[in-house]
Amino acid sequence: MSEADFFKTMPHDKNDPNPFLAIYLDQSIPFNDEAKAAYLKDCSSKSRQFLLPVLRPFARLMIILLQIYKIIVPKAFTSSRVLHRVLYWGMKTFVSPSANYMILRHFYLGSEVLNFIRSNVPDVQITMNPLKPTNLEPVKDDLFLIHDLNLYNFVINLNRELREKNIEIVKQERLNFDAITSTTLPIEPMPNRWTNFLDLTTAIECFTPVYQMFLTDNDFWRATNSLQLDETIGILASKLIGSNDRLALINNKHPMVPLTTLKAGFRLVLHGLATEQLHALLVELKLKQQSQPLT
Repeated sequence: MSEADFFKTMPHDKNDPNPFLAIYLDQSIPFNDEAKAAYLKDCSSKSRQFLLPVLRPFARLMIILLQIYKIIVPKAFTSSRVLHRVLYWGMKTFVSPSANYMILRHFYLGSEVLNFIRSNVPDVQITMNPLKPTNLEPVKDDLFLIHDLNLYNFVINLNRELREKNIEIVKQERLNFDAITSTTLPIEPMPNRWTNFLDLTTAIECFTPVYQMFLTDNDFWRATNSLQLDETIGILASKLIGSNDRLALINNKHPMVPLTTLKAGFRLVLHGLATEQLHALLVELKLKQQSQPLT
């Protein structure tokens, strides 16, 4: 049974309605059906209900303590290679299949969204470094760090070209959707042992201090500040589409007002949802455009 079938076959008790069933059935927010079901099923887990309220305060306390430690010894015991080996081991050993699936989807969809923007801005030449992992192995090769670098480099390189060539991003009458996958992503089945119980939000909260510990203070701040580029990417896409109706769904806002690292885990979840929603909207527009004959 697929994740979507879990909700499609769920009985509805009008005296005790399931909140996740209500959110799954609601279609006001664009979201891939299978991914939405996987995420909501993950949200309804015992891990998120009982472990998250206990672990989140300790995780945030660790962020504060590590911040103080990094002030004193800013570059001690830093290693991106070790970090990503630890993340790979943690994801393979403790993270639920649904959560791992959503994490890999994020890298895949994020690369496609950036490629979509580049493909629809005329006369720009930007070298891309797409990340499209189909299993957990690529995590060991600095996947999370490269994802952040890709985002910053894209924004910098795109805007340099826009300035140098005096290009304005405007609505495109016919969009190029070659970068957007409208079929099922080729993500392999995730580890599913008895130890794979951590939901997405709890896993991110626990991994955030680990991320901080093995990165320099500068790298960690750069990574957390990248979350506020959600609004930047949303605005770029909305200009090309010619509609900003869905920008209200973006919660990581205004990159000119950097936030502290304390709530980085929560903001990372919002970042993932923003990417899912934008990609789902692009899929909708792609399918609609394909159904319309060329004039």
